[in-house]
Amino acid sequence: MNLMKYKVWYFVFSLLIILPGLYFLVTSGLKLGIDFTGGALLEYKFEKKINSPQLKQQIESQGIIVGQITPSANNVYIIRTKPAEQNKVAVLKNFLTAKFDKVEERRIEFVGPIIGSELQQKAVTATVLASVMIVLYIAYSFRKIPKPASAWRFGISAVIALVHDILVVVGAFAVLGKFLGVEIDTLFVTALLTVIGFSVHDTIVVFDRIRENLGKNIGKKFIDVANLSVIQTLGRSLNTTLTVVFVLLALLLFGGETLKWFVVALLVGIISGTYSSIFNATALLVWWEEKLSH
Repeated sequence: MNLMKYKVWYFVFSLLIILPGLYFLVTSGLKLGIDFTGGALLEYKFEKKINSPQLKQQIESQGIIVGQITPSANNVYIIRTKPAEQNKVAVLKNFLTAKFDKVEERRIEFVGPIIGSELQQKAVTATVLASVMIVLYIAYSFRKIPKPASAWRFGISAVIALVHDILVVVGAFAVLGKFLGVEIDTLFVTALLTVIGFSVHDTIVVFDRIRENLGKNIGKKFIDVANLSVIQTLGRSLNTTLTVVFVLLALLLFGGETLKWFVVALLVGIISGTYSSIFNATALLVWWEEKLSH
């Protein structure tokens, strides 16, 4: 089984997956939640189940723009709003009580736009810093790899695969934001960082086997060594991914609305990470080595 033979097709497939998300990311952008834009987070418990669109309409009739309403268990609704005057929010409970009978106010939190701006900066900084540290770590760990292979090429290939996974997740949420109104929040950033860690971990497992096999198969073509390494680690990668996917599917089904999009981000990212470790990072490394050897 020569998986590396089709490396160009893997790149084409990845491009086809990424391009729609990039299009909506550029044209529509991500739909930012209150953690980034500022606003209010309200949590109310109603006496009986109500209709979310109707609830949104009633709240907006009071001059408060609703970003998202998330139904939870026991007729609890979590409402995220755009920046609103505190006096309007303060009297909202009485207004909703008049419309929907008894209403229990469980939580009111205000997030200022300055904090939102800081969170955006920190999210980008954390992602860039993680990428730089990964390149340095892999370059150092693989410094004794047999020549002409380069530890730096291993590190850069891993980060390119990582960027692929980030683009897949961010692009998916650009599409979800456009068509379903899904907003991103700090949980989304947490999911992205988790995906980065998972993706790099899976890539390093494959790369470490390549390093090991290069020492045992001196004189063999790099593509043959890489292909052998992928086949040897394929079962482990799939088993690890399936284990995580099953847990995430259980969370998606039974974890409630609050965790729903966090779990979706993890699912997309982890499946993408497993694919990119083999069919992007390793394939790119093989392509790079072949170009330099000619």
